[in-house]
Amino acid sequence: MSDTSDEDNEISFPVKFLGRVEVVRPDGLQILSEAAQSLKTPDKYSSEKAARKSKVHLFLSLGGIDILEYKTKFLLYSCPLSTISFCAVLPSSPKVFGFVARHPAADSNHCYLFQSKTFSHVLVSVIGDAFRASKKEESIRGGRDLIVEALRHKNKMLQRENAELKRRLAEQTN
Repeated sequence: MSDTSDEDNEISFPVKFLGRVEVVRPDGLQILSEAAQSLKTPDKYSSEKAARKSKVHLFLSLGGIDILEYKTKFLLYSCPLSTISFCAVLPSSPKVFGFVARHPAADSNHCYLFQSKTFSHVLVSVIGDAFRASKKEESIRGGRDLIVEALRHKNKMLQRENAELKRRLAEQTN
């Protein structure tokens, strides 16, 4: 199931987050396969692997991809579409998909891997569509900075979360 908002061109899917791995190149199925294999290999020094295999909301918009913790909606990762260089379904495991994004503050790339029993191919297609739409919108707007859009999106998410917390607090006090 997904939550959509036509007004904001946003979509959210619950998926299993397998993990995030630093990769040497920004694209290619081989990178996706190597990242998936890396997650299968125990590594006591990697904090990235410790948080894997948890249910998350994958939140897509023209601003980017946000990965939110399922129950609390806490933002785990945010990847502006301008930083994403590759997205695909893992050929050896059709339920697994991922994308590669450049870290905004460091000269490195990370592969984010997910598992979905039914939506892997759909999500890869939607991410590709969002990327193309953002590029089209960017050229129409004369190259308006996507980071501003990502910040607006985060602000909107925080406002929603704040409203939800206020509602819960009001329920508890009654």
